[in-house]
Amino acid sequence: MTDINPTLQPKPWISGIAPYVPGKAAGADGRPLIKLSANENPLGTGDKAREAFRAAADDLARYPDPGAAALREAIAAKYDLDPARVIYGTGSDELLHLAASAYAGPGDEVLYVRYGFVVYEIAARRVGAVPVEASDTDYATDVDALLAAVTDRTRVVYLANPNNPTGTLASREDVARLHAALPADVLFVIDQAYAEYLTPDQDDGGLELAKSAPNVLVTRTFSKIHGLAAERIGWGYASAEVIGALHKIRAPFNVTRCGQAAAIAALGDDEFVTRSREHNEKWRRWLADEMESLGNHGVRVVPSAANFLLVLFEGEVSAETVNARLMKAGYIVRWLPGQGLPHALRMTIGTEEETRGLAAAVRAALTA
Repeated sequence: MTDINPTLQPKPWISGIAPYVPGKAAGADGRPLIKLSANENPLGTGDKAREAFRAAADDLARYPDPGAAALREAIAAKYDLDPARVIYGTGSDELLHLAASAYAGPGDEVLYVRYGFVVYEIAARRVGAVPVEASDTDYATDVDALLAAVTDRTRVVYLANPNNPTGTLASREDVARLHAALPADVLFVIDQAYAEYLTPDQDDGGLELAKSAPNVLVTRTFSKIHGLAAERIGWGYASAEVIGALHKIRAPFNVTRCGQAAAIAALGDDEFVTRSREHNEKWRRWLADEMESLGNHGVRVVPSAANFLLVLFEGEVSAETVNARLMKAGYIVRWLPGQGLPHALRMTIGTEEETRGLAAAVRAALTA
């Protein structure tokens, strides 16, 4: 057996990272549960994307296009962008990490709102930067608190919009005000993983900012509304200088041949996207009403613009207890003590049957 070398240690900032914990799909005993913990599309994947994926699978011996030219062209055409300024990644997570890697390091600060996406802290610590949380306003982004937390060491500011895990949405005016007040040497990353669930009047203007502002990076993903979570495909848009820096440290061949083909097809499947958005709007509203009706049990719902709800349990029955009872009933949601939310459960909007069943199971858990 090889002896452990006590002198071989990772950098101290690596030792301080708490690894990302994905949403579970099974109970502690291995029993499969109805998975409403990872914000996946309950309608699955559109037929066009499935067909394109299968067709591309006929040539698995060849590396994918390293420049993802066809995918970049399709994204640019869809959103009126310059394809040369589109970058692609292994989910948007890779791009979020690249942003910190390119623009922050030991001694620098990376800023985000409290209850922001957990990857931001990991991305900061990975490069030796100091993660800084700004206070929220009732679980929503507080622009003034973010700006008050900016120092001369701030190098990256992350804003998830809609935010994960709260579902809250910062307005176009707030996003513009935040960007306008940031120093020019700070990279402003607008994480729009759930943007396709928004209505046109909810658009935060991030892509328009990225078209003209030299220090704005917008990231998106095909994992959510497009139903391609298994393929891990993300994309981003920024100035040529930012995109050039990210490309220098991007992993080669980071989006598979089948993934590129499926993503291109998904961009052309407006019917599936519309159906997914409408389903989400209907059943998110329904589930929110059901949870709000449990207010006498101390239940409160944070207003959401995404494909999930953050439900607060502030009464006698704790979120931990409800979570355990839901698993016994066959449902798994996301309990979030590691993100400072031990009193909350994040619930993905499922199919009609799943959503109705979840609501009944929560009601039963509170009255058991």
